[in-house]
Amino acid sequence: MKAYYHARAHEYDDWWLGRGRYTGQARPGFDKELEELGGLIRQLSPVRTLDVGCGTGFLTQHLRGEVVGLDSSETMLELARERVPSVTFVQDDALALPFGDGTFDRVFSTFFYCHLEEAERLLFLSEARRVAPELVVIGSVPGEGDPLERWEERELGDGSRWRVFKRVFVPERLAEELDGRVAHAGEWFVMVVSP
Repeated sequence: MKAYYHARAHEYDDWWLGRGRYTGQARPGFDKELEELGGLIRQLSPVRTLDVGCGTGFLTQHLRGEVVGLDSSETMLELARERVPSVTFVQDDALALPFGDGTFDRVFSTFFYCHLEEAERLLFLSEARRVAPELVVIGSVPGEGDPLERWEERELGDGSRWRVFKRVFVPERLAEELDGRVAHAGEWFVMVVSP
């Protein structure tokens, strides 16, 4: 997974922005919901936040307060530093967070949790709870007929092919899994805040 996202760094934002190989894809309501999601993130209280799996900082840019972004890919972090120079970025492992207990008020994670298989999920949740009392997770909701867990084959612009584990979330089930509440449930995204 780390190698895939490192290789994908320079084309990662294409999915968010509907460009590159995503140009012309039918995504009814996507842009409007993405704008709404950004607003919801900006409404989170401005506390000390660790953004785990921050990638290029595409959603990190909406966080207020003292923010630290963590990703395993230095290439992703270079792009994030350009986008959000006010944030401190750290290259490290999300499953062994390099921070002391209670260092943060919130762990924020978007489209990272969806790539974790069960053992990794449990480890991440333990680490997230160790460093912060609040967890916010954002992911995708299933489209019609989508399996909730699957292995996807993805091709990057350079022609390389990658097998990627992916989960999509029924909002209420994700809230139950995280012992939290649904803060947003749309056609494209779910956001759960726990506790």
